[in-house]
Amino acid sequence: MASKELKQFTPEEVAQHNKDGDLWVIIDAKVYDLTRFKDLHPGGAAVLIDDEVAGQDATEAFYGLHRHEVLERPQYARLQIGTIQGESSVIRARVPGQLSKVPFAEPTWLSEGYYSPYFKESHQRLQQAMRQFVDEVIYPDAQAREEDGKRPSLEVVHKMAEVNIHAMRMGPGKHLKGLTLMGGIVKPEEYDYFHELVITQEFARIGARGYGDGLNAGAVIGLPPVLNFGSPELKARVVPEVLSGKKFICLAISEAFAGSDVMGLKTTAKKSEDGKHWIINGTKKWITNGTFADYFTVGCKTEDGFTVILVERSEGLETKAIKTSYSPAAGTSFVTFDDVKVPVENTLGPEGGGIFVMLSNFNHERWVMCCTSARSQRSIVEECLKWINQRKAFGRPLSSQAVIRSKLAAMIARVESVQSWVENVTHQMNNMSYKEQSRKLAGQIGLLKMYCTQTAQETARDAVQIFGGRGITRTGMGRFIEHYHRTIAFDALLGGAEDVLGDLGVRQAMRNMPKNARL
Repeated sequence: MASKELKQFTPEEVAQHNKDGDLWVIIDAKVYDLTRFKDLHPGGAAVLIDDEVAGQDATEAFYGLHRHEVLERPQYARLQIGTIQGESSVIRARVPGQLSKVPFAEPTWLSEGYYSPYFKESHQRLQQAMRQFVDEVIYPDAQAREEDGKRPSLEVVHKMAEVNIHAMRMGPGKHLKGLTLMGGIVKPEEYDYFHELVITQEFARIGARGYGDGLNAGAVIGLPPVLNFGSPELKARVVPEVLSGKKFICLAISEAFAGSDVMGLKTTAKKSEDGKHWIINGTKKWITNGTFADYFTVGCKTEDGFTVILVERSEGLETKAIKTSYSPAAGTSFVTFDDVKVPVENTLGPEGGGIFVMLSNFNHERWVMCCTSARSQRSIVEECLKWINQRKAFGRPLSSQAVIRSKLAAMIARVESVQSWVENVTHQMNNMSYKEQSRKLAGQIGLLKMYCTQTAQETARDAVQIFGGRGITRTGMGRFIEHYHRTIAFDALLGGAEDVLGDLGVRQAMRNMPKNARL
């Protein structure tokens, strides 16, 4: 269908259409005929007629109340009848894949004129490809599924598999050998944790927390124990199914009885009489992706202590959805095991050695959450900077108020410090073996995650204050702020509670204190 031809008008011509039955406005050099729309206007027709908007340039009034995306919706775009002669639109939606020009909206290494000792050309190429992919493929699905609560579309999962994004989210390793990563822009042998950081932080930009967890977060935390501790036969069967998006996996550790206290878990695994199977009984709670998972990486109490076992969905295993503060798209579930029979070959690591399996896995999980937190906080900073630049209060822009600038200063300082710490830890991971990471970085990452989630909650609170009532409204100008504030507590709990992780960091430091250290 051919687009309609738009006429050009002068401001004086538009000004003549300022009545109830003949109502035009100017928004960003574009002319809109609101005559038929006025009675459908969410704020009522009086706002358009009585507030001296009719026939006038309403750009400032519009952007004080609405997001730019409103003008791009078909039902509103068709109201445009022309443009202002001699003027051109200034405000445009961000092009998919494009970097933001808003100060501090991108990490320093992506900002023009800045430098980084960590990121190379391959990281730049991957970031550009991922930004395009997220904006065009993932973001539209994320917004729709976050709203309707359905699981992420399988079409998106399969498109991710086609370019091996699922595999890259597992970090560097042998599982990447022979794969074509993101169309070949990064080679498997050069892939490192900074590449994974890029992928994780691009995902975080979607601003849909439940969907983000639903988009195979279960695999990010549930598959590494299989990759690192599963038998060759088990890996050969399970890993390709998960990385191709044909089957789904989750991590099942937390219980109603114990969360961060892993050794307090009550789910049991006992050997069958012939010694060939585990018989598992118990429950797990708050299991991300559990409602649609095919495999469950389960922590169990065994005769030898604590053991991790890969359990396939089978007779005796049931899942039930749990309603939480974020979208059901995450697939959060309550899992019951009633005499579930599992081959002993599904044991991950040695019997009784599950604590090492999980501690090494927790490091990666918590690091991923830190990467996500840093980027999510940055998105909130960008939202706030845009808002204070366009919103007027008491006749002046919000940016003119010192108290508002003070809040933004603190938000920017927090996000920059978080990103810097994340990059430092990532550099250490790149130069340590998996065992070294477990030994040296558990406390460091624990402290980092505690700091990330504490700063995130401060930023969420400040953002709501900056947006006011819009910051607690699930639609419109403050919808991303409301969503962030409502779901931020997840980060402070998942992967280990703040207080527990802070204590872990200090305890590890105390174990490494020199015996001769004195004041």
